[in-house]
Amino acid sequence: MSEKTTTRGRPRSFDRTAALDAATRVFWQKGFTAASMTDLCTAMGIGSPSLYAAFGSKEQLYTEAIRHYGDTGSPQIGAALESAPTAKLGIEAFLRFSARTLACPANPLGCMVVLSPVASEGVIGLADMVLEERKRSLQMVEARLRRGIREGDVPRKMDVKALARFFVTVQQGMSIQARDGATSRELDAVATTAMQAWPLA
Repeated sequence: MSEKTTTRGRPRSFDRTAALDAATRVFWQKGFTAASMTDLCTAMGIGSPSLYAAFGSKEQLYTEAIRHYGDTGSPQIGAALESAPTAKLGIEAFLRFSARTLACPANPLGCMVVLSPVASEGVIGLADMVLEERKRSLQMVEARLRRGIREGDVPRKMDVKALARFFVTVQQGMSIQARDGATSRELDAVATTAMQAWPLA
């Protein structure tokens, strides 16, 4: 009987959420392919039988890790975007929040979703999931601009899709710059420059 089989049904002696958080950080730093099972098990503090019993496979663990990352980060960036009184200030808050968090030394640098290589590598079952997660920011920014039109602080003639894609492209580029060593202050300067592209009424 395999080690994987003998562990099945046993009470888990680890904190699943803490283990998932640890795995998320490994994938965030190394990506799906480069993160080995040894890396994951060491970070999670469990053996491979417990990992398989709890998460099923490396692919399933990665899927949960991406969703865990989104569930913990998206509400905060969404709040920055939505709580501002105007769409312009919301977009600025979105970029400045990103500048602070993407280069935060307490975490792996950059955005796990933006930097994930699985979409380009065509990893079966994961590529589409990552692409869908990347669309979240675009959808959030576009929705905030449309709200601005309804509330009268965004001109009705504005090309919402193009403007949303512009600011999300800036934010995603900031993620790459953060991984390459750009500081929060340097990324904040990018945010300042990007806001100069806000269309005049």
